[in-house]
Amino acid sequence: MGLGVFEPNLDPNARMSGRPSQQGEKDATAIVDAIKKAVSVATPYFQWRALQAIATSDLNVVNKNSDLFERYEYFRDQFNTQVVERKELESKAKDRGSESPGTFNFELISSWLSVNKQVSWCALAAIEAFFSWTEHAFIHLAILQGKLTVGTQVAELAEDNWNAKFKAALDISDKNTKAHYDKLLDLRAQVRNFVAHGAFGKEGQAFRFHSGAGSVSVLLTNDRDHQVSFTGRVAFDEASAITEIGSFLDHLWAGALAPARHYLFSVLPSILSYATDGTYARAMQSEEDMLSFVDGLTRRFEQAADMDW
Repeated sequence: MGLGVFEPNLDPNARMSGRPSQQGEKDATAIVDAIKKAVSVATPYFQWRALQAIATSDLNVVNKNSDLFERYEYFRDQFNTQVVERKELESKAKDRGSESPGTFNFELISSWLSVNKQVSWCALAAIEAFFSWTEHAFIHLAILQGKLTVGTQVAELAEDNWNAKFKAALDISDKNTKAHYDKLLDLRAQVRNFVAHGAFGKEGQAFRFHSGAGSVSVLLTNDRDHQVSFTGRVAFDEASAITEIGSFLDHLWAGALAPARHYLFSVLPSILSYATDGTYARAMQSEEDMLSFVDGLTRRFEQAADMDW
């Protein structure tokens, strides 16, 4: 069964510019209809081909670690800058208070409030950017360690939660790694509650209960059976959170995963076939091995891009 029949205008003297003829418009419409029908018919086939493709290791996984990590670094640096500015304003306020006790400099107070707000904004942005990067980086770390070897495994882990990604990339049986895992997991839950669920309060404060003793905060919880509570975890401190992230990164790159850092922040995709044939395992033996491997593979990619074989 055909996709339709049309007769294009093949007159060599037909004008190639200006408003198309009625026959030309009919021809164009017929072509578009034929293409749409072809696409519709072919879609199930290409979906099947896609499923077949991701079930193999003949795939490259896009590497966006550099961009995602740079976003974290940008907001972290902004946070540190604002913290310094806040301290300078506090020092000025203290000096002026000593010179003129009992007086208030409203301009200085206004500046401090503005900077203090920016400190909080930058901290939250940095924390969110860090977790966004880890969602991506942990998958690549798992590939480099040979724990993910086919596309279906990568797809399943990408859809899984942060906890699963962390455990795929790092060994939480290690005491120090487990300590970082617990702290980051708690921080992630608090930030997610604050940012993703309406930003009522860093402890989940959503209501004020008017008791005989005064106003009392009622907190939202993650418990489906008990959605609210008068008590909850201690609110996260921005400075401590940024410090913990830095401490985790130091721990991440200080051990056996140190060689992976050079690959993650290269322009190279993660190649699943290298996870199956031992190529990555050999490169992960030392930082020198990985640097040599990254350099050679980068040259091969550049030669392919330039068609220089």
